[in-house]
Amino acid sequence: MKDLMLELSKNPFLLAPMAGITDSAYRSFMREMGAGILTTELVSAKGLNFASEKTRRIMSFTDEQQPVGVQLFGEGPEELAKAAEYVEEMGAHFVDLNFGCPVPKVVKKMAGSAVLKDMRLLSEILSTVKKSINIPLTIKVRTGWDQNQRNTDQVTQIAYDEGVSWVSIHGRTRSQGYTGLSDWDYISWVKSVSKLPIIGNGDLVTPELAVERLKNSNCDAVMIGRGALKNPWIFYQAMQLLNKEEKDYAGLSLMDVITKLEKHLSQFHPEKIVVLQLKKFSSWFSAGYPESAAFRQSIFQIKSQPMVLDAIQTYFQQVDLNQGLKTSNKPFLMGGHG
Repeated sequence: MKDLMLELSKNPFLLAPMAGITDSAYRSFMREMGAGILTTELVSAKGLNFASEKTRRIMSFTDEQQPVGVQLFGEGPEELAKAAEYVEEMGAHFVDLNFGCPVPKVVKKMAGSAVLKDMRLLSEILSTVKKSINIPLTIKVRTGWDQNQRNTDQVTQIAYDEGVSWVSIHGRTRSQGYTGLSDWDYISWVKSVSKLPIIGNGDLVTPELAVERLKNSNCDAVMIGRGALKNPWIFYQAMQLLNKEEKDYAGLSLMDVITKLEKHLSQFHPEKIVVLQLKKFSSWFSAGYPESAAFRQSIFQIKSQPMVLDAIQTYFQQVDLNQGLKTSNKPFLMGGHG
């Protein structure tokens, strides 16, 4: 626990788990780009307990990603406890339970954010899972089921009573989904009454905003999602701002970033997947730059990896980094990624 909190204090800018994005390759890439403590994308406890190969692949990690946690969701205390035991056996640094997922197929099974409606069930889950493992247990929640049932203060008190190490709060209710704005005033209030470390999450799309929210909310750390998909330097830049170092774009190259990304993708995926991921991430990185729409349209027509890399290099050699990164606070990828 002390080691985990030490890591949190050294780098308070964490990569938010994002389904279909923060796989092992991307986590390794983000660690190289300056991200703090890492967490896997959402893993099904049921799939893990049934030895699903796909599930185990989602939760895989390397030593270079440590400290890394595995985020689980499941339908009940025993199912989650059994999965948590496996997470500990595989060498993860901590287990993170997801009580924030708003997806109907998860919620209807009384998993994800549905647990926020039942404090007795929440307590039972935390108690059962905590007793089953020796590594730290953390949780990620929303502010509540809906605007009339915002109860994160109760959640954090129960988490404290059951020995949870920290609570991450996405600043929207379940009913909001990913609409509207993350309520950082509410996150700040919960932090002021909580006995546990609090990690704030939601709409941190620029390094300036990440540092501002960290300071103004008094949170112990913040999680960045979409901001890292638009600006791969966001973690480094946030640390520079926090340490009052001058933020410098000189020498930054998006092609260098793509090269680093390709290296990590190639370690984990076959060429077909590498090509698809390069297209996806380069199109996100291009958002806000001139002719980015035409670039995105053309890149998905190319088949081979060398030709994809050549097209990416041709485009990014022409862009002015300052011009694109200054548009980072505009709406971007609003489908539910932090």
